[in-house]
Amino acid sequence: MLALLAIVAALVAWAVWIYNRLVTLKNQVANGWKQIDVQLKRRHDLIPNLVAAVRGAMEFERDTLERVITARSRAVAAPAGAAAMAAENDLSLALRQLFAVAENYPQLRANENVLRLQEELTTTENQIGFTRQYYNDVTTQFNTQQDLFPARLIARQFGFTHAELFTAEDVERAVPAVDLTLPAGR
Repeated sequence: MLALLAIVAALVAWAVWIYNRLVTLKNQVANGWKQIDVQLKRRHDLIPNLVAAVRGAMEFERDTLERVITARSRAVAAPAGAAAMAAENDLSLALRQLFAVAENYPQLRANENVLRLQEELTTTENQIGFTRQYYNDVTTQFNTQQDLFPARLIARQFGFTHAELFTAEDVERAVPAVDLTLPAGR
């Protein structure tokens, strides 16, 4: 009888440990997403300043500026999850195109305000990359823990579901196309 009680106690302790591990990982995933969100907010706040700083010098590149503004608006308004990931990937691509085009304007390369904003955005982009990596690491741990037996039984019993990984879209992997031809009459 004592042996049976010891076995039951060990099983309960083991189930509690697995449950607590799943809760810990779930909270780390949520924290990872919030860390990404903080960096994305910083990027969203910097973009209008950069667009305003380059607008006058890049009069031929209205399409590029409009793409950045539109992509930022979609990213700010996107709900969490896959929609936010897709919108942020589009914004990253638009920013890369803006930076590529801006390199061809000497007055922008010499403008300290533009350079400072570009540096801040570049730093923020790096931070976004680091936080995405952290998020994906803890998300992978969380998802893997749910798939392992016997933790899978506990995860199903308490309704744990897989979290979505932050992935780069094929569009984000593409090299931005830059057209530097001047309009007729310039």
